[in-house]
Amino acid sequence: MDDEPRPVAEPYWAERPRSRSAPAERRFLYRGELLTFVLDAGVFSGHGLDPGTGLLIENLRVGETDRILDLGCGWGAVGVAAAKAAPRGHVVLTDVNRRAARLALENVRRNRVANADVRVGASFDPVEGERFDVIATNPPYRIGRERILDLLRRASGHLNPGGRLVMVGKGSQGIRFYQEWLERNWPGPVEVLGRGSGYRVLEARSSSSDAAAGPSDASPPSSRSRAARRSAMP
Repeated sequence: MDDEPRPVAEPYWAERPRSRSAPAERRFLYRGELLTFVLDAGVFSGHGLDPGTGLLIENLRVGETDRILDLGCGWGAVGVAAAKAAPRGHVVLTDVNRRAARLALENVRRNRVANADVRVGASFDPVEGERFDVIATNPPYRIGRERILDLLRRASGHLNPGGRLVMVGKGSQGIRFYQEWLERNWPGPVEVLGRGSGYRVLEARSSSSDAAAGPSDASPPSSRSRAARRSAMP
């Protein structure tokens, strides 16, 4: 999730942004349904749907009963769309930014999504011990390469056998580097699902037999905060 300049003092992955609230409303057509979202300052892409997230939504393939994780959900565009595409499945939306999580929760309610919940926390802390059929993310590339690689290493341990990690990024964010890393280290095949405006959408499929094996260079998991696993609250 990285398409806007932000002050170094308050990146959009700050837990409690201090930017003055400036809410706005946007509407998008998805699969013939008009979806309504409230956006705000202090979160990623607070002005509207950024092109990378839009491309991710366009290329995201989910089944009707899939369990899906929207990792770093921002104001919830991917998670709401995924919930609409998987009416008999379930979506978990997570973000470390509390304002973003509140917006996502509001947008889940606005769009009458009953098969989703929103949680506050960093990385995979809010879903410790849980697995998904699809993990979708437009990660915060500015946190640095090593932390992005840590996300990728941990992702396979949160996928069901045959599950898929779907991520978007552009050339200036190093998406080709991450594609090559996945091709070398991921337990299953890697595919480019879509390209546009300098972005690529990658899909990395886990092993059909054992998703828990993880990438070949994965380091031991770090301790995780159980306190982060909770629904988003104002």
